[in-house]
Amino acid sequence: MPIDNLMVFSGNANPRLASDVARHLNIHLGRATVSRFSDGEVMVELLENVRGKDVFVLQSTCQPSNDTLMEVMVMVDALKRASAGRITAAIPYYGYARQDRRTRSARVAITAKVVANMLQGVGVDRVLTMDLHSDQIQGFFDIPVDNIYSSPILLGDIWKRDHPNPVVVSPDVGGVVRARAIAKRLECDLAIIDKRRPKPNVAKVMHIIGDVKDRTCIIMDDLVDTANTLCEAANALKEHGARKVMAYCTHAVLSGSAAERVTNSAIDELVVTDTIPLRDDARACAKIRQLSVAELLAETIRRISNEDSVSSLFIE
Repeated sequence: MPIDNLMVFSGNANPRLASDVARHLNIHLGRATVSRFSDGEVMVELLENVRGKDVFVLQSTCQPSNDTLMEVMVMVDALKRASAGRITAAIPYYGYARQDRRTRSARVAITAKVVANMLQGVGVDRVLTMDLHSDQIQGFFDIPVDNIYSSPILLGDIWKRDHPNPVVVSPDVGGVVRARAIAKRLECDLAIIDKRRPKPNVAKVMHIIGDVKDRTCIIMDDLVDTANTLCEAANALKEHGARKVMAYCTHAVLSGSAAERVTNSAIDELVVTDTIPLRDDARACAKIRQLSVAELLAETIRRISNEDSVSSLFIE
């Protein structure tokens, strides 16, 4: 599709990222009113013609998760009723993704599937997201899903910083595949932190697999929420002789007192992307630095709209 047929709309979750993406695409951000009734209900009104257009709704379903998710749903419905040609839900941070399976003998919901059903039910034609918590969530959809990666942005920063004697560290067994891929690109060693989680959002480090003594440890993860896991990992690495601990995480959820926890931890620096806007306390934290994924998202959106390859962005 020609670029003049492309439109990008945004809710209230991360308007700055949406504006930056639109600027990289050399188009204006779609005009819409996304507000609330007095009782909190979401109200959306489109302020320009979208008939036959290739429309992207760019919004992370970050805090307040239920409100931002509902904004996406209502905006998609408004676009559908206004005869948009194709609607892509561009959700850099896909909320509810951590609940992606039933644990043994637990009566719990699989909310990653619930959100997938909601997006399809409201009329989304395809989904664009970044660094899903688990890749198999793509299979929860019966529509095309593009799960892109922040690794080019994070790797670029790591190469630029040229950390001495680096070792990539996976904060848990589940992140080994992600960490191994980064270690391969950096041509350095891999270490794994083996931990036991006694209850949700509480992590206890058990031991470290690999040599970290006198090395720069680069922890790779998809998101940082309470930062408990990250801080425990950094403390353990320093106790095992690590010279420096850097953490690279795509999604800066940073809920509760996470920013304060990072400030008081053994982490030397936490590098995150702008898929989620930083809260005031996180922005004020000297140890937290943010990178932009706007250009990468813009190029992906351009390729999807032009029916070009997206995977080639991540293949050397």
